[in-house]
Parts: sequence; C-alpha cells; structure tokens
Amino acid sequence: MSRPVTEPSASRAAAIEVVGASVAYDADLVLDQIDLRVDAGSMVALLGPSGCGKTTLLRAIAGLEPITAGAIQVGGEVMSGAGTHVAPERRRVGMVFQDWALFPHLTVRKNVAYGLHRMPGAGERVDEVMAMVGLTGFDDRLPHTLSGGQQQRVALARALAPRPSVLLLDEPFSNLDTSLRVEIRTDVHRLLSDLDVTSVFVTHDQDEAFVLGDDVAVMQSGHIVQVGSPSQLYAQPSDPWVATFVGEANLLTAAVAEGLAATSVGSVAVEVVGDSPANGRFDAEVLIRPEDLDVQPGGVGEVRLIEYYGHDTTYEIDIGGELVRARLASAPRFQRGDQVTVRYTGSSTVAYPEVGHLPAQ
Repeated sequence: MSRPVTEPSASRAAAIEVVGASVAYDADLVLDQIDLRVDAGSMVALLGPSGCGKTTLLRAIAGLEPITAGAIQVGGEVMSGAGTHVAPERRRVGMVFQDWALFPHLTVRKNVAYGLHRMPGAGERVDEVMAMVGLTGFDDRLPHTLSGGQQQRVALARALAPRPSVLLLDEPFSNLDTSLRVEIRTDVHRLLSDLDVTSVFVTHDQDEAFVLGDDVAVMQSGHIVQVGSPSQLYAQPSDPWVATFVGEANLLTAAVAEGLAATSVGSVAVEVVGDSPANGRFDAEVLIRPEDLDVQPGGVGEVRLIEYYGHDTTYEIDIGGELVRARLASAPRFQRGDQVTVRYTGSSTVAYPEVGHLPAQ
C-alpha cells in the first residue's frame, strides 16, 4: 500500500457524539444508555468480548440500526434521536464490514465506484483511492481472484471513495491470517492517520485496539465500562475485569494500609480504585503486570510452567499456593521445578477493595 497524502478536497472530519443511546431487540436490551464522544479526526477502538454490543453500536452510528432511546450526532447534526433517523446514505459515513461484503459479480473498479453513482469526477476519484490502497492495475479483477488482504483493501477503498467524514470498521482484519493481519493493519493505520477522517473500529483483540486507537472504549454487556488512552487503560483499569481483559494481569490478594499493599511479591505502593475506608487496614486485589516482576534463583517460589515467545519468556510460579505470572525479556533462565524468588520492580499500581472485606464505616 503506497504512502498517501492528505486529500485537499476531502470532507472535514466530523466528531461523533453518542448520548444515552439504547438499542433493544424485542425485550432484550443490547445497548444500555451508551455515552461516547469521538473527536474529529481521531481513531477510537471499541474493544470487548463477543456479544457485548460493539457491532450494534457501530451499526447504530452508521444508521443501519435504529436506537430506542438517546441520540447520535455526527458533525453536530442529530442523525438518530427522538423522531429523527437520517438514512445511512445521507450520513456521510463509510463502513467496512467484517466480511468485506464485496459484490462478487462486479470488478474491483466497479466495487470501488459503487457508492459514487454518477458523481462528477467519479472515474478520477476511483483512480485516487485505488492508488491509496495499492490496487492500481487491479481494475478488471473479480473479488474471488484476489487474496484476503486485497479484498480487504477493495472494501476500504469503496468506503473511502465518497469522501466520508466518518469511517466505521467492523473487525476489519479478523479474516486475515496472523502475518498478513499485522501487515495490513499497519498499512491501514498509516493511511487513516494521514487522511482527515474520524475512525471508529470494532475489535476483540487488545493488541489491535492499543495499536490503532488514540482512545479505547471497553464494552461489556451493552455498557461502556471505561474509555481512555491505551496507556491509561493498561496502567489504571477501572475494575478487575477490565484489568484482565486489556492485558495479562496478576490480581493478588493483599492487606492494604496507608497506600502500601503487602503482597506475596513484596510491598507495593498502590492507588485504591473504588470505595475504601479513609484510614485503617483492609483487604484488596492488587494489579501486578507480569513485566513488572523480577525472578531470581533460590527462594520459596516454584516454577510450574514456562512459555517462550522469542522476544521474552513468561513463567508461572507458585508462591505459597498463589500462582503468579512473570515476564522476563530473555531466553528461559529457569526450568520447571526450580525454586525462585519473585519481587515487584514496577512503580505504583492500583488496588481494588474486596467487597465484603471492607471495615464498617
């Protein structure tokens, strides 16, 4: 995919504002009072497990799914709300579907031109976007003759051709094999960074969300549970579920007093997330990321499992019946059954008071 330049004739990127939006299928509430703002020109990832409502929210922004409450604005204009539902084709919103949804009987060029109708300069515009995504010379090919990565690029070119102010992508890389997925993801990231378009994409892959999203909105059971930059989500997840969903995590039971947690890997400075007593000692779950642990030979810990990834090694270690995962940037230094000492070497982390263990107020 060739490196693009910002299009001088492109529509100005539009902000997206979702306020109290709900979607219900019969009696089932799929989205429950969603609030989300996407700044103009930014890239936001919707991250969550299957069935949490990510795609439904994307389709609601596109106008393909009616909302039952709340409102959705694009560029300050109400697109969905009380008595209002602007048709998808009038929203200036492009969408790349998970299965790419190419027309099998149309050539690449006709697929890309599909949304342009008889727009003046349509031919030149098709040439432009095909060059952007590296498809020059593929005009007369049919979709079934293309690789998965090429089909994905056709779908992206078709979505970009009408110069949308908002681009929505639903699991755009899920049908690609691992190596191609990384390559195409980087190309698309570069392209969208250079174009003046607001982007929202759905994924269940934490790595993908962190690489592509300026901000990440984590969804669970029809709710957005936390929004923030990738670094904010990783360092300060709002609850234990988010902590484990956005990365590998140890949640160690500890006694907390005066901002320090006594854990099986040493004393750790913590910031308490959630309700806690103003003073005193209480039990909590403390977030420990595996890369913030050091492992040295000798001690009360026993290596139970070793996973080597080439660039690092992860050890699962039993410390007095508590399993802890530590990640070291080296080839394996220990073997199963070795006795080791594990110590926390990171900065301060977060602690979640255990419900039922808090002292009475």
